[in-house]
Amino acid sequence: MNIALSLAAALAAGLLLSRVVKRVGLPNVTGYLIAGLLIGPSCLNLLPARFDAVMAEIITVALGFIAFSIGVEFKLSNLKAIGTRSVTITLFQALTALALVDIVLIVAGFDLPMALTLGAIATATAPAATLMVVRQYKAKGPVTSTLLPVVAMDDAVGLIAFSVSIALAQSFASSADLSLMSIIGSPLIEIALSLLIGSALGLLVAFTMRFFHSRNNFVMIAMAAVLLGIGISERYGLSSLLLCMSIGAVFINLYEKAEPILEACDRWTPPLFLLFFVFSGAELDLSAIPGVGLLGVLYLLARSIGKYLGTFVGSQIVGADRHVRNYLGLALLPQAGVAIGMSQLASVALPQYAAQIRTVVLCATLVYELVGPVVTKIALTRAGEIPTARTSPAAQS
Repeated sequence: MNIALSLAAALAAGLLLSRVVKRVGLPNVTGYLIAGLLIGPSCLNLLPARFDAVMAEIITVALGFIAFSIGVEFKLSNLKAIGTRSVTITLFQALTALALVDIVLIVAGFDLPMALTLGAIATATAPAATLMVVRQYKAKGPVTSTLLPVVAMDDAVGLIAFSVSIALAQSFASSADLSLMSIIGSPLIEIALSLLIGSALGLLVAFTMRFFHSRNNFVMIAMAAVLLGIGISERYGLSSLLLCMSIGAVFINLYEKAEPILEACDRWTPPLFLLFFVFSGAELDLSAIPGVGLLGVLYLLARSIGKYLGTFVGSQIVGADRHVRNYLGLALLPQAGVAIGMSQLASVALPQYAAQIRTVVLCATLVYELVGPVVTKIALTRAGEIPTARTSPAAQS
């Protein structure tokens, strides 16, 4: 099967399964992931091996646009209404998950380097799955308004935690002396450069928009900026997520007519996001599940409890709405692209633990990405932010 046929098969499978899952009240994201599993190597194997590079590029580009979409949620007027609450909740939920996974795995007798690495990976949340559920059901309310900034900032916290933890893990694995530069300096430089370059591109986009009047031209400028940001991040080893989020955040705050542009972008990005989830599902290997064992079960339980407990405590401290306290943590369970990327980096840094780390993260991704969007929908529904009429099969047909 050639590339064009593979793309057509992925789109068709995603659309078909999204209709199937709607009939039982599940989010589109779940259907896309199941479609990927079906056409991927684990089942029908309809995607040729030489298609891997194309899938990787589509996933990378999709993540860039997802990050840009989340970045535009950082409008100053919205952030002022939320205040420091989101920052506090983000730190508590991410670091509680990290600490709990570390403690549970160490107490259970697993090697310290592997425990530290999986603890850091546990901080990552899947912004794509959460964003798709929010968009599909047009959720609105205090939980949703807090959820999007928390998910966006979570990647920054996760990147710092992962960089520090992987440096510590390497040192413990090799018995080398710890370096302040390797633990703190390098991660901070990467984050700072990603934010700085992304902000500069966002400023450039806002300035360039003033010389064009066609909405189509506006969309092309935004696309060019995101693609440029992805290219720069890959070329210089920066965080494409942080860089593209910065583009969106700066742009939305500097250009007063941004809303029509974002609406136009929303019209063409759905196929890209569909392919992202289908290909993410295709990368999940069902044969890896039996090899997970106790390590995988403990990781799943500790991360889930950590995310919910950290969110609950953080929300309690800042005096957030009771729905935020009770339901936000449930919407933070999805985990996918960022976690898989971290596991790949960890496999290179710690080759002796590569097989175990990769297996645990892939299996956890399978569980979280199939169950997570459903739990997110349930949480937002119980919080009263998804009206019943929108969630019924009839309303979605």
